[in-house]
Amino acid sequence: MWAFLASDCMFFGCLIVTYLIYRGRSLQPPLPEDIFDLPLTSTSSFVLLMSSYLMVLTLAAVQRGDIGKFRLWCAGTAFFGSIFLGFQIYEFSHFVHAGLTLQQNLFGSSFFVLTGTHGTHVAIGVLWLTGLLIYSYFGGVRPERALDVEIAGLYWHFVDIVWIVIFTAVYLLEYII
Repeated sequence: MWAFLASDCMFFGCLIVTYLIYRGRSLQPPLPEDIFDLPLTSTSSFVLLMSSYLMVLTLAAVQRGDIGKFRLWCAGTAFFGSIFLGFQIYEFSHFVHAGLTLQQNLFGSSFFVLTGTHGTHVAIGVLWLTGLLIYSYFGGVRPERALDVEIAGLYWHFVDIVWIVIFTAVYLLEYII
């Protein structure tokens, strides 16, 4: 898992650097400052970060052998991840209606590839958590198998950390610089 996360870290690093290189080079609108909705994206970021807290509770519950709480927190984590994805779909739709597409300009291309790739990772995490939740009903999740949940948690926290970097580089830098 660590090797996968290291390679994924390099992959996201390349995407983020590419975005930063091209972010100020678009000559045709819409530009980031024209369409970003910082309060909306901040809210979706908060939801994703709270899902990390729920993931901590998920792992603690399985380590204690409290499968009922595991199911509650695991479902909550997946639900919060799904809410984040809903925000992202809404934001993408808003951007497309504002004229920003993959083909529109360098900003659009690098933005959609970066955030879309992250969204795909979140969706994979939601599916993984849902799989663990279903698996728990067949006796597959128990304290001696907590490592399975811990690995899923490691992936989930990685996706959250990547979002913090993306949020800062893509959304906040527009207001700082």
